[in-house]
Amino acid sequence: MARFMFQASYSADGIKGVLKDGGTGRRTAVEAAIKSLGGKLEGFYYAFGETDVYVIVDGIDNATAAAFSMGVGSTGSLSRLKTTVLMTPEEIDQAGKKTMSYRAPGR
Repeated sequence: MARFMFQASYSADGIKGVLKDGGTGRRTAVEAAIKSLGGKLEGFYYAFGETDVYVIVDGIDNATAAAFSMGVGSTGSLSRLKTTVLMTPEEIDQAGKKTMSYRAPGR
């Protein structure tokens, strides 16, 4: 299982929903959705700027992350949604020990 970070920007309707439900209400709704998919909400943060909300989820696979993205995205409450796979320092150590054969273009 992996850890993912979802970054989202609300649409006008989504912002209206946040104002109606409150920030904690939206966190509760997102946590319930993630739990229903077998994952765990590790972090939920609002931010200023281009991205309105950051959600960090643990314990799901790629297909489950896609299901969450599609489910949330299909509501029309977001104008943008980006998914990033997060890696631990130990996973980077493992990656650094792997070798491969690769030829750069034109060489």
